[in-house]
Amino acid sequence: MNEGKETSQNDVYLDLRDRLISGRFKPGQKLMPSQLKADYNTSASTIREILFRMSCEGFVDFQEQRGFRCPHSSEQKLLELTHLRILLECEGAAGSIRNGDVEWEAQLNASHHKLAHIESKMKSADDITPFVAVWSRSDWEFHQRLISACGSSLLIETHRGIYDRFRQQVVSELRTFGFRAETIPEHKAILDAALQRDIPTCTKAIEDHLRVYRDHVAGKV
Repeated sequence: MNEGKETSQNDVYLDLRDRLISGRFKPGQKLMPSQLKADYNTSASTIREILFRMSCEGFVDFQEQRGFRCPHSSEQKLLELTHLRILLECEGAAGSIRNGDVEWEAQLNASHHKLAHIESKMKSADDITPFVAVWSRSDWEFHQRLISACGSSLLIETHRGIYDRFRQQVVSELRTFGFRAETIPEHKAILDAALQRDIPTCTKAIEDHLRVYRDHVAGKV
């Protein structure tokens, strides 16, 4: 990151979290504070403290004598995270549709425009790997904006943790990092229903979009 200036602990945490959920560490890869400190111009003890925090949040595995490692994917964990994400997003979207104003609509539309632009490039690319990090962030921005007017800060906070752990599992589990050409019309269906203030159609579109991952785990696709 920054050269010659120590990076703040929060910035280190956010960047490491972003790297973990976008597949830039391999499952099972050892995360060594003595090596990672050079990436952030900070101390090994600071990196170790951040990794301990991440282990408590489920983003990193920790064992005595073995240290910190990037988690392996787990079909059961992905199944559970998918179920929780559906519940939270459907509830959050319903609240936003009831409470959101014109500004919410404009911000939701803008976040979808950015996401659709990136996904169209991914659809035509021979190698989507260079797009994964920015796509993950743009996907998050769209889904976060969808629930942002729900009126519950606790729901939004909980959803963030579930979303990131879900994304980490998907990136590890699927060779396509979770991207499918079908995500483009699926996201559009969510957007259209939200802007039309149609809660049943929007929540069904969210479930249809996320059910693919659940079906993948169950061996249906």
